[in-house]
Amino acid sequence: MHAAVPPGASILELGAGAGRVTHPLVALGHPVVAVDESAEMLARIRGAETVRARIQELDLGRRFDAVLLASFLVNTADRGLRRRFLQACRRHLGDGGCVLLQRHPPAWFEEAAEGEGVAGGVSHRLRDLRRPAPGLLAATVEYRAGDRTWTQWFTAERLDDDALAAALGEAGLDLDAYLTGDGSWVRAVPASRGAALGCSPR
Repeated sequence: MHAAVPPGASILELGAGAGRVTHPLVALGHPVVAVDESAEMLARIRGAETVRARIQELDLGRRFDAVLLASFLVNTADRGLRRRFLQACRRHLGDGGCVLLQRHPPAWFEEAAEGEGVAGGVSHRLRDLRRPAPGLLAATVEYRAGDRTWTQWFTAERLDDDALAAALGEAGLDLDAYLTGDGSWVRAVPASRGAALGCSPR
C-alpha cells in the first residue's frame, strides 16, 4: 500500500477494525482517517482520526489522496452493497488520487479448502465451507488469539478481472494496476482521469 501511493499521502481507511493496517500506515508517515462501525474496534486505534460509521453511508465532505478498501469487502455477494462501497470510495477520492482494494483472487474460489493457518500471531481456521452457487463461496472463519476465540461467517462472490472492472466502472472508477502477482491487490483511479497521474507506478 505504501509503495502504491505518494509519500505522506492522506489515506481514508474503510473498515479499519482495530488498526492492524492503520498503525503501520501512520508509522510510515501517512495521515489516516480510520472508519469502522464498531466503537470497540476504533477505541484500539492510536495516531489516526477515527470515524464511527457504516462504509456505505459515509459522506465526510472531504477528499483524500488514497482510499483503502481491504478485507475482501469488494467480494461481498450483495451486489448493491458492493456498489455502495465503491461509490463511497469514489465520493471521498481526490482527482489525483487512487483507490487500493483487496479482493479474493479468482482462483481462490476453486482452491479454497477447510484448514488452519496463522497470521500476525492470530490463528485462524476456515470451516463449514460451501459453494452454494456458481461463483459463490460461503464459510465460517474462526480466529484464536491467546484464550480468546471469535468467529465470522461470510459469503463471497468471485470477481474475475472483467467483473471487477465492470463493478469499478459503475462507481466511476477505472482499474489502473494489479499490485500483486495474484491480483489480490488492485489500484483504481477516477474514470475521468484514465491514468494514475497522482499515484506512483508499480
